[in-house]
Amino acid sequence: MTLQASVVVPTRGRPDLLRRCLHELLAQDLDPAAYEIVVADDGASEATREIVETIAQDADEHGPHACVRYLPVCGRHGPAAARNTGWRAARAPIIAFTDDDCLPAPCWLRAGINSLSDGVAAAWGQTIVPTSGIPTDYERDAAGLATAGFVTANCFCCKEVLAAVGGFDERFTMAWREDTDLIFALTEHKIDFVHAPEATVVHPIRSAPWGISLRQQRKSMFNALLYKKHPDLYRRYIPLVPWHYYRTTAALLATIVMLLRGQRALTLLGASAWAWMTGRFCARRLRGTSRAARHIAEMVVTSAVIPPVAIFWRLRGALKFRVVFL
Repeated sequence: MTLQASVVVPTRGRPDLLRRCLHELLAQDLDPAAYEIVVADDGASEATREIVETIAQDADEHGPHACVRYLPVCGRHGPAAARNTGWRAARAPIIAFTDDDCLPAPCWLRAGINSLSDGVAAAWGQTIVPTSGIPTDYERDAAGLATAGFVTANCFCCKEVLAAVGGFDERFTMAWREDTDLIFALTEHKIDFVHAPEATVVHPIRSAPWGISLRQQRKSMFNALLYKKHPDLYRRYIPLVPWHYYRTTAALLATIVMLLRGQRALTLLGASAWAWMTGRFCARRLRGTSRAARHIAEMVVTSAVIPPVAIFWRLRGALKFRVVFL
């Protein structure tokens, strides 16, 4: 049978998640000869190579299965570079992307392949994010993936189209905005893409350390790159400038300056404005989320720190990518 699709899975140092994902990919309700699985290892770990080879060998013992290949990605480049390594080495005309922490349904690949017909060159499937009980702020944000559009955890694209638009921009070194950059490139090239809701993957929410929201602010840097490349589409589809971050940070800086100058009344005024804006931000994040003491403490602390940290990374991105961006 002719090879129809290559499934590209970028990974880095998550063996248990990768193992689970590969087992689901080997269980697709498609002729094993119709697809291959390409694991692109960002950072080239011998442990990951052994996992991939072991899974392939185990599959051999149970009869025909899709070819499973391991590709090392030298150095640490990020998921965009890993995906490029994967699709460029792929042997099939259709490339299917998912992530190592996803669980594709048995019909996922078949539905994705079927969606690329009648001139359609790209598609994205339905991502299911299981939740239970009252979420934390982090869990609520992560669950937003279920309503997102074109995401690399669950998408399909003709290989020739990826080549035409240059694939993923490897300057996106974190898992942020590289999928939006690709869909914007397809839009600008007037390439048709569709939603394929039958192509489903489950994306479980992983546990996160306390204060994870502070670490995630670094992603803001890549908004500047996306804006530089696609200013019109960015303004149309991406949320506006977070002026509340700028106002809160300005109030904090003004308070510090007035304190150093010994201006007690102005210091009190600035501190009051900062506390009011920070309190509103914290209350908004707590609305509809967990009331556990640990979570409340996390929201109070991170709500005070996020605005200046986010502004730092946004301006850092503007400088790094040489674009006027707020």
